[in-house]
Amino acid sequence: MFSVKKQNQMPMPVKTSYKSKEVDIPEDYLRSEPPDAKPITFRQIDFENTVLPQYKGAYAVILDHVLSPSECAKLIELAEASVRDEDKTVQGSSWNPALVNVGAGHEVLVPEYRNSDRIIWDNQEIVDRLWGRIERIPEIREKLSSFKDGDLLGTRAKEGKDVSWDFHRVNKRMRFLKYGKGQFFRPHCDGAYSEQAEDGSVLRTHFTLHLYLNDSQQEVGKKADLVGGATSFLSGDEKKQMDVDPRAGRVLIFQHTRLYHSGDDVKQGVKYTVRSDLLYKLRIEEEPTQARSSGPA
Repeated sequence: MFSVKKQNQMPMPVKTSYKSKEVDIPEDYLRSEPPDAKPITFRQIDFENTVLPQYKGAYAVILDHVLSPSECAKLIELAEASVRDEDKTVQGSSWNPALVNVGAGHEVLVPEYRNSDRIIWDNQEIVDRLWGRIERIPEIREKLSSFKDGDLLGTRAKEGKDVSWDFHRVNKRMRFLKYGKGQFFRPHCDGAYSEQAEDGSVLRTHFTLHLYLNDSQQEVGKKADLVGGATSFLSGDEKKQMDVDPRAGRVLIFQHTRLYHSGDDVKQGVKYTVRSDLLYKLRIEEEPTQARSSGPA
């Protein structure tokens, strides 16, 4: 499945497509509260008052306890069960090396840039149930239900057009990531994904949804095995950073544009996360043209 790169040779892109096994999802999973559930908390990152004031106005929020630890463990179990035997490249493992998207359905293996293992699982039911938890928070409904071009840092309003984006759904594609000791994702900005809705309208992602599936020592102390692995927002010269550390059930939502970030090296243990995106439907309203006054000839 993967091309082998000779020394000093650029990696060869491979055509990729992802299919999964049918997985039985328990009827009550993410619909009822398990015994280890806690109330969801919400915090918006105020970049102006961090070491990265240049991101003032950028949208990023942290929600804790969206999933309980037992629900996180179950989600990993379900993801591993979704992998077809013919897609397993490592004997006895459901995890394959994470590739880098280069467009047109092609990806490349670049371990010096992105070094982790991955499972791709398309399942709208799971992400809909997850969003059902997240949208309970009033601030989420208020800020993420709709926005206009120009509302987000790094976007511009279009002259003569009132361009709005209305929340449509969470992208069904979940990218489960497993980082062992020494693995990482080097600095980057997340790219947008587009598709066409059934009615022909444009759908595009504008926000990353990142769910952490296990705890780190930075968050809970020595009872966790994981050390490192923060999602770090970075200055352009990479000299300043603000970390969001892994915590089981924590969700980080942030805008694609402008927010330069990395997945820090794991120093000990294993980090499990899953990433998806928020899809929005394009709505354009032409601004009325002012009628010209007709003066004397």
